[in-house]
Amino acid sequence: MRNSYLGELSAEFAGTMILILFGNGVVAQVVTASKDSPLGDHDSIAWAWGIGVTLGVYVAGRISGAHLNPAVTIALASYQGFAWKKVAPYILAQTLGAFVAALIVRVTYSDLINRMDPGHTVKTQGIFSTLPGNGGDGVSIPTAFLDQVVGTAILVFVIFALVNALNNPPLANLGPVVIGLLVVAIGMAWGANAGYAINPARDFGPRLASFITGYGTAFLDQNGNQYWWLPIVAPIIGGLIGGAFFKILVGRYLLADDSEPQPVGREVPQSHGGEN
Repeated sequence: MRNSYLGELSAEFAGTMILILFGNGVVAQVVTASKDSPLGDHDSIAWAWGIGVTLGVYVAGRISGAHLNPAVTIALASYQGFAWKKVAPYILAQTLGAFVAALIVRVTYSDLINRMDPGHTVKTQGIFSTLPGNGGDGVSIPTAFLDQVVGTAILVFVIFALVNALNNPPLANLGPVVIGLLVVAIGMAWGANAGYAINPARDFGPRLASFITGYGTAFLDQNGNQYWWLPIVAPIIGGLIGGAFFKILVGRYLLADDSEPQPVGREVPQSHGGEN
C-alpha cells in the first residue's frame, strides 16, 4: 500500500503542503512584522523557501519522487518517461496540498494580517501569491513572463542534472538538500521581477485560498490586470525549455541510456567508470 498510486498522490499532496507551510509562513512573518521589530527579510524568505523544498522532498521522495511542482511533472513526462496518465492527478494533488497549506497560514496569521491590512489588499497578497515587481512599479507583464520562463528553466535543468544516475548526482540522500539550495539561489538571483513562483501549484493553490478568504483581487496584479495565468503558463514553458536544454547539452552525452524517469527526491546510484 505504501507504493500504491494513491500513496503517490498522497505523498505529492503532503510534500507540497510542507513546502507551502514554510514558504507562505515565512512571507507572512516578514510582511506582518512590525517595522520596529522586523522578523526577517528577503534572505530569510529565500532560505525558508529552500528549506521548505528540502523538507517537502524528503517527505515525498520515497513514495512519489517528490515532484511538488507541475512544471517538473510535465518536464519529467516530456523527457524522462514519467507516465502521462499520472500528470493531471499529480498536478491536482500538488495544487490541493498548496491550497490546504495556504489556508492554514491564512487562518494562523489572520490576526496579524487583519492588523496590518484589514482590507486584504495587494499589501499582503504577496504572502500567498506572486505579483510583477513584487507588487511595485516598473516590471511589465512580458518581463515577468520571461522571468518565470528563465527561472523555471534553470530549476528543471539543474534538477535533471542532480537526479540523473549517470551524471555524478549527490550521494548519501543529499539530493533534497542540494535541490533546496538551488531554490535558495534562484530566490536570491531571480526574485525581483516576479517573485520566483517557478511552480504553478505553489502560486495558484495559495492564490485560490486567499481569494476565498477575503482577497477579492487575488487573481489580478496591482494594476488590475488578470495575472493568475502567468505563474502557471510561464513556468510550464520554462520547465520544458530547461528539460530540452539538459537533453541537448548534457543528457545525450552521458554514457548509458537515461530514458527511465529519475525521482526528484529519491537517492539514485552513481556511475563510476562502469561500476553500474
